[in-house]
Amino acid sequence: MVVLRGLTLLVVLAVAFVQAGVLRNTPENAARLRNLRPDELAEELSGQFEGDIVLSEEQERSLLSNRRNGLIATTYRWPDNTVPVMIVKEDFTAEQIEHINRGLRQIESVTCLKFVTRTEETDYVRVIGTGSGCYSSVGHRGGAQTLNLQPYDVDTGCFRLATIVHEFIHALGFYHQQSASDRDQFVQIVWDNIEEGKEHNFNIYDSNTVTDFNVMYDYGSVMHYSSTAFSKNGLRTIVPKDPNATIGQRVGMSERDISKLNHMYKCLNKN
Repeated sequence: MVVLRGLTLLVVLAVAFVQAGVLRNTPENAARLRNLRPDELAEELSGQFEGDIVLSEEQERSLLSNRRNGLIATTYRWPDNTVPVMIVKEDFTAEQIEHINRGLRQIESVTCLKFVTRTEETDYVRVIGTGSGCYSSVGHRGGAQTLNLQPYDVDTGCFRLATIVHEFIHALGFYHQQSASDRDQFVQIVWDNIEEGKEHNFNIYDSNTVTDFNVMYDYGSVMHYSSTAFSKNGLRTIVPKDPNATIGQRVGMSERDISKLNHMYKCLNKN
């Protein structure tokens, strides 16, 4: 059912193609369906919280009110800044596995974090490719925690390099950018365009649970929703108040994404 909803939304998105910054429903734009890629919706297809987040019971209880996007509790940070990773090789091609590792190296190159192949560690990230869409737990949870990357061709869907990075940043302890306490100063949420039952995906978080590490709101964050996230009609659900801003990029980490990671994990030589 989740996949069907995603495909239905894809069709609507084709009809509501962006022209001159405005989404218009026209027969001409409907003809552009052949140029739209289903992988653009990959992070919304799993049916998880906010589309791609697996919550523990404690996290679910603590996110009922307002604010920010990086977990405060140090228990959610990976000990010694090291994340053991086990990739279930049967789920992926050699090319896909190399692309996952490329994403991990990208994070390592700008932080003091290390991703190591899991041997006998009890706590680790288990990367699978059996579920629909892309999703991850948030922060260090203990035991084997799942990160799913639905197998797509490399550079599409869950296998866009920045989407792999996005999911591992969740595993490192971050939620989505548009849930920041000050988000209403920077974006307008168009509630009437949000798919019924998906409104909770646009909540803001409890300041006792998450922090922004004193880093400004970031339109360019790899952790920001796209402008049509969870749209029921192809129209925008998130409108930047800066008319020149672009949101939802999956090209790579922004400078502020990197700064937050380095603040969280105290990578002093990287700031």
